[in-house]
Amino acid sequence: MEHVLVIKRSLFDTLGSFQGFCGDVDRYLAKFLNPENNFFMERPAAEQDPTHKQLIPYTIFHHAGRYLAYTRGGSSGEKRLVAKHSIGIGGHINPVDQSHDSLGETMYFNSIERELAEELVISSGHTQRVIGLINDDSNEVGSVHLGVVHLFELEGDAVSSNEDAIQDIRFVPLEELHRDRENLETWSRICVEHLWSAK
Repeated sequence: MEHVLVIKRSLFDTLGSFQGFCGDVDRYLAKFLNPENNFFMERPAAEQDPTHKQLIPYTIFHHAGRYLAYTRGGSSGEKRLVAKHSIGIGGHINPVDQSHDSLGETMYFNSIERELAEELVISSGHTQRVIGLINDDSNEVGSVHLGVVHLFELEGDAVSSNEDAIQDIRFVPLEELHRDRENLETWSRICVEHLWSAK
């Protein structure tokens, strides 16, 4: 049985819940990663419980004016997103990500490295930073998840898929992504709209 990291929805509401993209990372992330405020739930229960939010690192990749995009294949762990177009690699935080001395930020960043190693082969150097958070309570997927958006700046575009759930991988100009944003999964559309407004 998979266990996933969650926070209480009430904590999110207390800090100031929002819909869409929020760039005020400092207001939320440290509180969410405080071990006093998060814990693991069995994933089937968490997927049906909107009184909790599963914390999901959602990573997007940029190189030379283009963003990595792909199509979710049938083996995707989130069946409700199969065949959707996406620019984000997301994954749950699991107990395996815990270090011996920390359940907070170390665990969180461990989860990102694990997820990327499982899903992509990146053959160039990169830097990364957290640029915002995503919340969308308008659908059953979004109502039980909360995204933390990481932007990876890649030194090259040599990226390939490491699993069947990531198909048709390519780098796409922001203008094209924005034009076709209605074909993107919700979180990716929210990211593209933020990137477009910020350019």
